[in-house]
This record gives sequence, structure tokens and C-alpha cells, in this order.
Amino acid sequence: MANKTLNTRQKMVFQLPQQKPRNTAALALRGKRGGAHGKDNGAQRAALKRLLKHSEDQ
Repeated sequence: MANKTLNTRQKMVFQLPQQKPRNTAALALRGKRGGAHGKDNGAQRAALKRLLKHSEDQ
């Protein structure tokens, strides 16, 4: 009975941190990644200019 105090000693308990609840709407939107955007106005204007110049040369 020499080790009587070992059974009454407070045991170490590991607790995992609680995870925050996830926003399911945000997770659904995250999967729908956007693609490439359209060309800006300057690029469209330059492309039309090149096309016009090319058609005039022929």
C-alpha cells in the first residue's frame, strides 16, 4: 500500500481545441473559381485596329 497516492493523483487530460463552425455557403462558392476575365477596352480597340489595317492591306 505504499503507492496509495498514485491512484488518486489527477491525471493529465489532453483536449483538442474546438474547431469553429464552417460557413458552408462560402465553401461552396470557393469551389467555383472564376476563370480568366475578358480583354479590357484598350486591348479590344487595338485588336480591331489591327484587324482593320490587315483588311485594308489586302
